[in-house]
Amino acid sequence: MRKAAAIALALSGLAAAPAPAQEASGDARIVTVGAGIQTYPRYPGARTQRTGPLPSFELARPGDPLRFKAPDQGIGFGLLGRRSAVNVGPAVQWEYSRRAGRDVPAGLPGVGFSFEAGGFVQAMLGENFRVRAEGRKGLGGHKGAVLDLSADAMLRAPGDSTLFSIGPRLRLSDRRYQRAYFGVPAPVAGLPAFSPDGGVHAAGVWSSVRQRLGGPWGLYAYAGYDRLIGDAGRSPLVRSYGRRNQLSGGLALTYSFRVRLPRR
Repeated sequence: MRKAAAIALALSGLAAAPAPAQEASGDARIVTVGAGIQTYPRYPGARTQRTGPLPSFELARPGDPLRFKAPDQGIGFGLLGRRSAVNVGPAVQWEYSRRAGRDVPAGLPGVGFSFEAGGFVQAMLGENFRVRAEGRKGLGGHKGAVLDLSADAMLRAPGDSTLFSIGPRLRLSDRRYQRAYFGVPAPVAGLPAFSPDGGVHAAGVWSSVRQRLGGPWGLYAYAGYDRLIGDAGRSPLVRSYGRRNQLSGGLALTYSFRVRLPRR
């Protein structure tokens, strides 16, 4: 159900290519750009999918290891630096609109495009395990509040040629969010009235892999699964016109090149 999640990952960056050891990292950076395709639910609880581009951009130091960013985390940055075991910072996401009469039966309210702004706190528990909490508030659209809880285990191949990650997800939201996407204000189109409360609305698992192909080329792929539960899973709107199982996935080809920075 995280239709913007993959875009968030792609914009926040993929992996950098290895650099020759003899060049100092202080006056050079590795720029990685990429493009691909992805699919994700049209809106939370949707039966149909959107298909769109999967872009990427990253700026890294030569010799940096492959960086981990979960495919469903928001766009943001850590205020305490990339090497900090505990970090906090801003995060943004978005949800596309849901139109009455097209995406759901006429008579049900639509939901406008929702820009979500908030922040995150995360901790690295060793080198290969991360936990993260990300909370955001809808500015327009659903106008609700969401909280995503995640844990990710990472596995690196020898030589840092591959980075694989996988981990569980738990998604919570307030009453306003759930009533926007899963509620039925009054009986319509054969659906009974339904007024969900806030709480956990989805649980799932997400995975990603980054692979160096040799030279400047690389691959990135991700897959995500969320299952609507609680009031969201019981919603007559979801059961009749939507889908409890929400799937996302994408594949991108990346290219890395070196740029020199002006000496001070």
